[in-house]
Amino acid sequence: MLPLTEKQLRTSFVNASRREANDATLPDLSALDWDRLEYLGWHDRRAPLSAYVVVELDDGPVGVLLRAADPPKVRRRTICAWCEDVVVTDDVSMYVARRGGASGKRGNTIGTLICTDFTCSRNVRRPPTRTEAGSDAEALREQIVARRIAGLRERSVRFVEEIRRTR
Repeated sequence: MLPLTEKQLRTSFVNASRREANDATLPDLSALDWDRLEYLGWHDRRAPLSAYVVVELDDGPVGVLLRAADPPKVRRRTICAWCEDVVVTDDVSMYVARRGGASGKRGNTIGTLICTDFTCSRNVRRPPTRTEAGSDAEALREQIVARRIAGLRERSVRFVEEIRRTR
């Protein structure tokens, strides 16, 4: 992902009002390893159920405002719909986003399961287990990681495009 500025982030949101975008608490942009991110995701420190995701599309960054579902009383193992990591399955949450434009103003939303702390980029880069890759050469392991990265990118972009398509 290309490094983004505060202004780029705040103007990228397609399902948030100008006020919501300006009020968003941003992460420390200088501390991010942009080369190892397929998307930027973070929680708003002042509003615990509010979160944000920004994905780089062909025409620039596109951000969406998410709302986390209230935490369930009983945690169930669930697979993230974006990274599809089969190892980290206990820290996945349902996030809901208001659709863009008039559809969103009428209350229409779309939801998906995402790693609670937006660790998908790290998850897809973990070394494959023996079950996933067998004992084959390192090249096969690199191919598996590359395939995971491409899949994460495709699924996160598809979700954001679905929100934007309704603008």
